[in-house]
Amino acid sequence: MTLTQTPGTVTAHSDPGNASGAPQGAISEGATDSGWFGGGRPVVLQVIPNLVTGGAERGCIDMAAALMRAGGTALVASAGGPMARELERYKAEHITLPLASKNPFTIWRNASRLEALIRERGVDIIHARSRAPAWSAWIAARRTGIPFVTTFHAPYNFKGELKRRYNSVMAKGDRVIAVSRFVADHVAGQYGVGPDRLRTIPRGVDTFTLDPERVSQERLIKLARDWRLPEDQRIVLMPGRLTRWKGQLDLIEAIGRLHRADVRAVLVGSDQGRTEYRAELVARIKALGLESQVTIADHCNDMAAAYLLSDVVVSASARPEAFGRVIVEAQAMGKPVIVTNHGAVAETVVDGETGLVVPPEDPATMAAAIGEALALDSLQRRALAVDARRFVMENYTRERMCGATLGVYAELLHLRATTGMAAYRKAAS
Repeated sequence: MTLTQTPGTVTAHSDPGNASGAPQGAISEGATDSGWFGGGRPVVLQVIPNLVTGGAERGCIDMAAALMRAGGTALVASAGGPMARELERYKAEHITLPLASKNPFTIWRNASRLEALIRERGVDIIHARSRAPAWSAWIAARRTGIPFVTTFHAPYNFKGELKRRYNSVMAKGDRVIAVSRFVADHVAGQYGVGPDRLRTIPRGVDTFTLDPERVSQERLIKLARDWRLPEDQRIVLMPGRLTRWKGQLDLIEAIGRLHRADVRAVLVGSDQGRTEYRAELVARIKALGLESQVTIADHCNDMAAAYLLSDVVVSASARPEAFGRVIVEAQAMGKPVIVTNHGAVAETVVDGETGLVVPPEDPATMAAAIGEALALDSLQRRALAVDARRFVMENYTRERMCGATLGVYAELLHLRATTGMAAYRKAAS
């Protein structure tokens, strides 16, 4: 396990965002590119349980914005939430429906509501991002004959046939999008979705906001004061909601094993009502005598500053991450990362160059990796920062994700237009 840096050493993945064969390119703020759809204005309806927080929700908002800029019309149906307000910025429309419900009767009623909405608004494509609304969307798509797209944001687990059937709706899309090759392998293996329908489109991050050059010293000072961070400690940042499988306890143990008073871990994320787990974290910190070395910070509204303030960023998940947004964001900010070895890690980190990969639930190895990352000299850190950001820019930008998804939409619209409705339905089934 060695982290060495020489300028220009990273070899980026080969165009993972262009799975659909669509043209790639930045969809800049305020720009309009109707070339995607031959001058037409397709109406795309995305359905999602709610718009509170999370990667699926962020992807939904990003795609609504990209669709509007590409000359289409974006509709989003959900039970609502604070992120719904962001749609107003892009002149996209939110429709409030009880799509978070898993009640079979509500799902059936939602199908009729979506069918009416599709007919009333002339919807051309319906795109589902979660299982409960996907069932309603699939029924509505079949009734109205429009293309049905799904996105697997995670490899949904199942222990029995009933749960597998519930999950299987995500594999019914005319096009099925996976957010990583790890998820794509799961979809192909567990649900038999072939390359004719399966598209791998990695999630993209906002590299405009996540740019070290755009973070002022004032923002860093404010955040350090808010968190009451001493100036003489190195910062190990771990973003993520407080839940056991994210591995906060493993990081606390690793900090204890370091035996370095100059290192402080900052756990950033809400407990989302998991007060017992938060209390367990606090108790373990006290038991190890790490009160001056571990800070539990709640939700942070300036993650770009948080990343830049840190010396190393850790993801200690005990379960495989479908993508691992935090680690990609940290690399966009030029920070060395440490991540546990499962899920999409092989795609999102260049082990030994942009970060270190360690076994899950292994605090001793994690402690050694943290020490190694902190030992990088200034020249090595600068070289790593350049390579890490370039790796993200070449593979995981929001523009690449949106461009590839627009390509999927264009592909389906072209197929439907050239084959006719009946032939399209037969070809897509």
